[in-house]
Amino acid sequence: MRKFPAAITGLVLLSFILSIYFYTQVPEQMATHWNFQGEVDGYMSKLWGLFFMPLMITGLVIMFLIIPKIDPKKENIEKFRKYYDGLIVILTLFLLAVHLEVLLWNAGTKISPNFVLPLGIGLLFYYIGILTENAERNWFIGLRTPWSLSSDRVWKKSNRAGGKLFKIAGITAVLGVFFPEYAIYFIIVPTIIVAGISVVYSYIEYQKEIKENKQD
Repeated sequence: MRKFPAAITGLVLLSFILSIYFYTQVPEQMATHWNFQGEVDGYMSKLWGLFFMPLMITGLVIMFLIIPKIDPKKENIEKFRKYYDGLIVILTLFLLAVHLEVLLWNAGTKISPNFVLPLGIGLLFYYIGILTENAERNWFIGLRTPWSLSSDRVWKKSNRAGGKLFKIAGITAVLGVFFPEYAIYFIIVPTIIVAGISVVYSYIEYQKEIKENKQD
């Protein structure tokens, strides 16, 4: 717990330091967006290209730090807080990697986003699976459906199952590294499947609980 504030502060500061370091090495119009084939199709001015991501990282970190304080079930978040804090660190590392890839590309070292994104998103999804498996019922984190939020039992079963699915989706996303032209599909398709299965599973478990309660 003591190391977390220092680690997250360091990562946020690093994002700004990288932007300052690369200031003289990037063009006035920076490439900031790529299509599915890894070809540049969007640009930003130098100032926004350098500092948009650090500002976004800062905003997201602040938002994630506020969530445990405003959630009506904040005491439940504290039960899996180490996993929650881990998510903040890993998400920040992922965004920092994307930021560095953009800076390097514009400085002349062209690392394909079709390598960085599948690998980063895959690792992020896998960790989300771990977090989801350990999450207690709350309003912000985990697989939140009307049915899982209505019952601790349905929440636990839905999130345990969903966590395993997220891990599989993470592994699938990483495989996109080996098929760069189709990498986006290795990310999007598993995400849609996980979302669909999780919602249906949550509903089925809720209906089971209602039937069991009626029988009692």
